Amino acid sequence: MTTQSDSTIEITAFNWVPPFAAGLVRDLRVRWALEEAGLSYRARLLDVGSERPADYYREQPFGQVPCYREGDLRLFETGAIVQHIGEKDERLLPRDPVGRARAIQWSYAALNSVEPALQNLTLIDVFYADQEWAKLRRPGAADFARLKLQRVADWLGDSEWLEDRFTIGDLMMVTVLRILRHTELVGERRNLAGYLARGEARPAFQRALAAQLRDFENRDAA
Repeated sequence: MTTQSDSTIEITAFNWVPPFAAGLVRDLRVRWALEEAGLSYRARLLDVGSERPADYYREQPFGQVPCYREGDLRLFETGAIVQHIGEKDERLLPRDPVGRARAIQWSYAALNSVEPALQNLTLIDVFYADQEWAKLRRPGAADFARLKLQRVADWLGDSEWLEDRFTIGDLMMVTVLRILRHTELVGERRNLAGYLARGEARPAFQRALAAQLRDFENRDAA
């Protein structure tokens, strides 16, 4: 469901990132949601190493990706964008009030309760691993990440998804768990490892990931 020239939905993404970030850039979340909902879109690619155009900050105040355009609507922040897409399709966001609220709750939990701890550990490992302060800080950061993972694992138990079926909450949580792919922390909990694998095995995820990586490959080939 990607890159159709007449699409009314456009997202911004990078044309390339270093290998450690490939498959982790946050436009993947939006691509995945669009694929799950069967919605066509096109990607407006930015150069990761270049200054953003001045008018881009009117779309995304922090200069990040993705931004989302749909007619007169402009959105930034993946939580808001994915929730908006979910409103279009019951497969992502249940229509019953309780199911809808709980799905949104889990998307917020992924972004606010889990992602900061996992991202903190990843920043230490990827960007500061050789610095003395990072060596001292890493054990505590890893323990805090494990605590967050354990809380998710405890809730999940033997269930397939966080609630009674796949929702935007699972979509966001799976993409957050992928941040730790350079470690074995998720794999320490069998149910979380299975949960992550189920998310990544969804055909819509596979299409979204392929589309993101294809943009990077096209830039390399140019």
